Amino acid sequence: MSGIVDIVIEDARWEALGLEALAERACAAALQGAGLGVEGYCVVLMGCDDARIAVLNADFRGKPQPTNVLSWPSEERAAEIAGEAPEPPEAGDSDEPCELGDIAIAWETCLREAEEQGKPMQDHVTHLVVHGLLHCLGYDHVEDADASLMEGLEVEILASLGLPDPYLRGPA
Repeated sequence: MSGIVDIVIEDARWEALGLEALAERACAAALQGAGLGVEGYCVVLMGCDDARIAVLNADFRGKPQPTNVLSWPSEERAAEIAGEAPEPPEAGDSDEPCELGDIAIAWETCLREAEEQGKPMQDHVTHLVVHGLLHCLGYDHVEDADASLMEGLEVEILASLGLPDPYLRGPA
């Protein structure tokens, strides 16, 4: 594997979107934004459809419906104190990179959300890949303090890619 992302495409629409290149760029920015280098880390990203992610969501979270993105960190990395950054994983090397975890992203839900939010699909998917990778690094949004930390980091990472704040709400 070269690069950060080991891609698994289960729905060909992801290929047409250029998911692999988009994910490499998003994951590199997320690693840098989290204070890590881009060398020595890897993540598996599966581009699937709503039917597949609904099964995964049911199996792993007990929620039998589609969602936009799911992530499975390779190990528990969450900070012990709410609002603090998780301990960063140690980088591996090019032969044995540190495996951060797995991410799955669903086509139909992402497309619907992008349309509802008036965003380009690529921008929305970039945000969700960054979000999923941050989960693999131990960030979460269960507690308010953790959500503030994670969302703030997402905004910084997306800004580094020239993308707007995904949490700004326009006029209703």
